[in-house]
Amino acid sequence: MNIIANVSKNWAIGKNGSLLFHISADMKFFKEHTSGNIVVMGRKTLDSLPGGRPLPNRTNIVITRNEEFSRSNVMVCHSMDELRSLLSGYESGSIYVLGGESLYRDLLPLCDTAYITKVDKDVPDADAFMPDLDNDPGWAIDKVSERFESNGLEYIFVTYKRK
Repeated sequence: MNIIANVSKNWAIGKNGSLLFHISADMKFFKEHTSGNIVVMGRKTLDSLPGGRPLPNRTNIVITRNEEFSRSNVMVCHSMDELRSLLSGYESGSIYVLGGESLYRDLLPLCDTAYITKVDKDVPDADAFMPDLDNDPGWAIDKVSERFESNGLEYIFVTYKRK
């Protein structure tokens, strides 16, 4: 499985239920990787998408403890066991974990590749974080892009592989 995320220097991913950065090249990178594949997210992540609608041209899977939750064009799981069972029917390389924080933490041990857009900015007041792969001995950097800039934000695309 894969993880895909946009993080700050301190590995923050969100604040008040919203993404920290909106970079068009990152959105394009995200779309190129996830289109035609399976995306796994928590219910709050789904709600944060435009109109709370699932992403087009993808199989959208949402995990939530709310037994009554349903949304059109979304497969719903209510436990990690149920999610693992559902995901076993898909090719691992076609699965992308989109967050949020607890889902990144819970599914990281099952992932072997992480596509991270690293924005060169600290966000000390963020309230959602992804595990810091730079300080995780089980992960190593595989590829790093050149440095880009958009609206005053500098960023790079980094691919991590499980050791």
